[in-house]
Amino acid sequence: MPVPPAGQKFRHVLFSSLVALFAVAPLSVPTTTLDAAAAASPPGARPVASLTADNPLAGRHWGVYRGPLEHSWRAYRTASGAQRTQLAKIALRPKATWFGHWLRTDRVHKNVAEYVANSQHGDPEALVQMAVFALQPWEGEACDRLPSTAEQNTYKQWVDQVAAGIGQAHVALVLQPDAPFALCAPHGSDVFLDLMRYATERFAGQPNTSVYIEAGAADWLRDDVSKALKILLPAGIRSARGFALNSTHYDSTERQVRFAAAISQALAARGIPGKYAVVNTAQNGKPFTGYEYDGPNYDNARACADRDDARCVTLGIPPTTDVADPAWGLPSDAAAAASAYVDAYLWFGRPWLYNQAQGWDQQRALSIARSTPYPGP
Repeated sequence: MPVPPAGQKFRHVLFSSLVALFAVAPLSVPTTTLDAAAAASPPGARPVASLTADNPLAGRHWGVYRGPLEHSWRAYRTASGAQRTQLAKIALRPKATWFGHWLRTDRVHKNVAEYVANSQHGDPEALVQMAVFALQPWEGEACDRLPSTAEQNTYKQWVDQVAAGIGQAHVALVLQPDAPFALCAPHGSDVFLDLMRYATERFAGQPNTSVYIEAGAADWLRDDVSKALKILLPAGIRSARGFALNSTHYDSTERQVRFAAAISQALAARGIPGKYAVVNTAQNGKPFTGYEYDGPNYDNARACADRDDARCVTLGIPPTTDVADPAWGLPSDAAAAASAYVDAYLWFGRPWLYNQAQGWDQQRALSIARSTPYPGP
């Protein structure tokens, strides 16, 4: 199957222009009850538990895709010895494969259906994870021009085909990583957000699909809840399970949890309660912010050399709904906030790819696997 084309590099000027300092209100954490943990999982998928209400990601096996779309699986299969052991830390984890415009509209239904079947391994109750990244233009180009009528129609047709491919599968779907680029549309247009709303409502209409609309990262938006709401409200958060944070950034899990709590509270204050977050932890094992980074290429920031290295990229908390586990080292108030407002820590980032988009980087993958402070599967 096709793989994504080269993505555009992160632009620090856009990072600066899309954020503003904002004081986050103190958290008020409601009491929640513990869901039962899942039964024993197949290889590569851990049992999961949750404290958030009626968490659709909890209490089921998490499928691990083992096919041609997944770069790490191909590398793992051909590796041996110590390298195979290290690559297992990536390949055998449940994670979200990205689906985008590089997959043709007349084939993406089949692509998605095959991905779902492969991920579930014969278990229709297994959770499948995916990210949808199909808006055109996007990234920096989204600040320069709006999609044509033809591009808008193609996007909607493509979304319809993806939804058909999902069918009744249990899916956690992250919608449009790097969504803050929608805020820099020319003339303040909402066309990107309108298209995201279409996708949110279409995917949420599937019987077992949980949609999480991407809202950037706490460091990207400088903890400014109002910026997040400018994405989530017009993008259809009322129809979604919740929102996603930290897709392409390396900011700390603790900070994302606090930001998630503030966003959820702000949504509830606007009459939209019960919205939960998923946080990408694939690449923030040694967290740092976008404005702390002083290297030449933020999208391909330096991989950690070893476990003692800092302000570098390495694998973070393994995918789980046990978001308040003491093993993650969160302060008690942040752990309580995670229990109340976060459905899961997921891996929907791709730090093992060059520029997070441009193909498998074997040495980078080995570096982030060797240096992670967290155990393998």
